Amino acid sequence: MLTELLILLHLMSAPKAAVLGASSMAIASRSFSMEDRYDVPSVNTVFKDNILLTLKYMDGDIKNRAQIDWSEIEKPFHAEFTLKPGEEFAFHDNVIPAYGKAVVKTTNSHYNSYEGFKGDGYMIGDGVCHLASFINWAAEDAGLDVYVPARHDFAKINEVPKEYGVSINSNKSYGNLYITNNKDVPITFSFDYDGANLDVSVLTSKEG
Repeated sequence: MLTELLILLHLMSAPKAAVLGASSMAIASRSFSMEDRYDVPSVNTVFKDNILLTLKYMDGDIKNRAQIDWSEIEKPFHAEFTLKPGEEFAFHDNVIPAYGKAVVKTTNSHYNSYEGFKGDGYMIGDGVCHLASFINWAAEDAGLDVYVPARHDFAKINEVPKEYGVSINSNKSYGNLYITNNKDVPITFSFDYDGANLDVSVLTSKEG
């Protein structure tokens, strides 16, 4: 009961989530520290910034590198997207044919330097696999249809059990995450960043 109460109180305090009204409820919710993405602080900052930038591209706040202002990106914000029954989300637009016709939403980015993503000395865009794994865990908790062609077995993702890890590669269709709304009502993925933690929730109507 305490967990459900905390989730409800958080959703009520989120500025944009509140517009969903009393007809909506969380069917899954997870919270992740953006200060615990990697054990080396300088690398953690890269991971965190790439996660937040991906959400800004996904929400349409940023459409190209010229619009990036890191001081704004790192402020608290809310983002969301909604899938109608039968619609699908793919993490990026390089999708396998089986999902090409039903995908209506992606993150609108490819995690490269041309789009302003940061590098940590190993690769550009490190951290986006964490975001995909957050989304995957929430989606599976919500009972949605999820397809993860490539698992993140080669490295741990802090705060995420290994079975929910997702490997993302925008150059390959199998380096993706696919989620289908198998409910008979629309579902909304909600993202709330408070400056330190990112909450990922799946919302649906009470009738669902």
